[in-house]
Amino acid sequence: MITIKFKYIEMVRTIALYFTVGATILGTSTLTSCSDFLEDQIPQGTLSDEQVKQQAYVNNVVISAYAIFTSAEDINSSFSMWNFDVRSDDAYKGGSSVNDGDVFHQLEVEQGVLSTNWNINDMWVRLYNSLSRVNTAIAVLNECDDTYSLKSERIAEMKFLRCYAHFLLKRLYKNIPFITRTDISYDEYALLSNTEYTNDQGWKIIADELEQAYKDLPEEQIDKGRPTKAACAAFLTKVYLYKAYHQDDVKSNSVTSINENDLKKVIEYSNPTIYTSAGYGLESDIHNNFRPETQYENGPESIWAIQYSVNDGSTYGNLNWSYGLIVPNIAGVTDGGCDFYKPSQNLVNAFRTGSDGLPLIDNFNKADYNKTTDNADPRLFLTVGMPGLPYMFNKNYIMDESSSWSRSGGLYGYNVTLKQNVDPALLGTYLIHGSYWASPMNRIVFRYADVVLERAEAYAQLGQSNEAVKLVNTIRTRAAQSTQMIGSYQSIYGVKMYCKNYDTAKSYSKEDAIKIVKMERRLELAMESERFFDLVRWGEAATVLNQYFAYEKYKCTVYREANFTANKNEYLPIPYEQVAASNGHYIQNIGNW
Repeated sequence: MITIKFKYIEMVRTIALYFTVGATILGTSTLTSCSDFLEDQIPQGTLSDEQVKQQAYVNNVVISAYAIFTSAEDINSSFSMWNFDVRSDDAYKGGSSVNDGDVFHQLEVEQGVLSTNWNINDMWVRLYNSLSRVNTAIAVLNECDDTYSLKSERIAEMKFLRCYAHFLLKRLYKNIPFITRTDISYDEYALLSNTEYTNDQGWKIIADELEQAYKDLPEEQIDKGRPTKAACAAFLTKVYLYKAYHQDDVKSNSVTSINENDLKKVIEYSNPTIYTSAGYGLESDIHNNFRPETQYENGPESIWAIQYSVNDGSTYGNLNWSYGLIVPNIAGVTDGGCDFYKPSQNLVNAFRTGSDGLPLIDNFNKADYNKTTDNADPRLFLTVGMPGLPYMFNKNYIMDESSSWSRSGGLYGYNVTLKQNVDPALLGTYLIHGSYWASPMNRIVFRYADVVLERAEAYAQLGQSNEAVKLVNTIRTRAAQSTQMIGSYQSIYGVKMYCKNYDTAKSYSKEDAIKIVKMERRLELAMESERFFDLVRWGEAATVLNQYFAYEKYKCTVYREANFTANKNEYLPIPYEQVAASNGHYIQNIGNW
């Protein structure tokens, strides 16, 4: 029996009765939903103090903290960040026009982005609500006595989730208040500052808490949605890489230095033995990471994923609605598809390869990709659906330049992202229509390929160029082999696939190795909402995106007035509502006054 001090009784009672969201967020095989759990374990009606002390109620509070990372997001505020990755050179906003999701159009062209825009405040509120739920769970767990054998492990899980929310907030807003105390009073909340810590100190707060969690997390979890030690190592790898690129000049968002000790931490936590000993590694085909079928979920490359489900006893199950705006509007098939987050021509061009099978790093965008004459990395056809090729590898749906593939009439082009979408042949099983389209496909948060490339980046920045290139080659070897869905494309559709490894007998300069790694990140992680944040982390956003605007405005007219302002557009403004309510304790981000 778990005992809890009295001051938390009301809090636990409220949560135990109110939150009945799906336990399938954890990927558990023993429960169908939290409501079933409540019916089996908890008497209905008003709870007594003694009932609240039971372990079942504490577990419910923990489950509610996990569940908010699906229930608190929606199509306009996806924790995958695709709504905010429209600022990158990977994707156009899409939709029917610039007025369809106008606030995201403003982000895309970096014009008219106001601190009063609803989407700026909405994501802030959703993520701090998530922090509130997680902190409640930590508070309850802290008050449990040691008869609860999983106490330390569950606290570590909650710290991992708290870091996840802070991480998403920090990448978006840079200067944020950190909510790491569970005993903070209402009056103390009113005194919180969003500039109490430097940028580096903020990343250190996240890293330090993850280090604590790492010690207590287990090697394996029965429930796939709970983080393991390897998941925490992958998270630490990413956080230390962000921390390494110091941006501590309060008058700019420029990278002021790259810290060698942080890079060494990246090397430490990306050590392959951490992952291989736990059964993680690269999938044989990259596309396996983006298949909804049950047999592909939680595969070897999925280190930690948000778990979704279907047919779990509720009307729609615990479906992934966050991609609801991305589905194309195929007449008679996916009617109501909104056709957002469309791959850019710039991204398509980046997949071109030369006569040596390598990316055209410095020249990829001098001419648009031509599928009948140009060599291309196979990952292009697993990432981007293009006219003349099958949508989601289904020959019954050949893409063309029609309204089925562009609600905007070609304003945003006719390409469609493939990684978030589902074959229409799976309609009713893995493609579900409610208020929008959804699927039970998991969203992988930490993918092993990302860890490999982060390790390569750290090596490149440390001057160990050949080590970096060897790691890039492991990703390229897998890319060349990723043809299970597209093996017939060359003979049927006339495309040319050619992807070779870099010559490791050659010596690479530090500058060349860094370029190689950065290009490989773009190709491997395309349309996974990493690109914009990478550009900001590297301090390259203004240069790269203004070059992108200059080229794309002749192909996508929405960019004619686009301009990225350095030391402003790297981060969202602090929401006006939050600044106004802070009684002067929040400072607006530079360039947004």
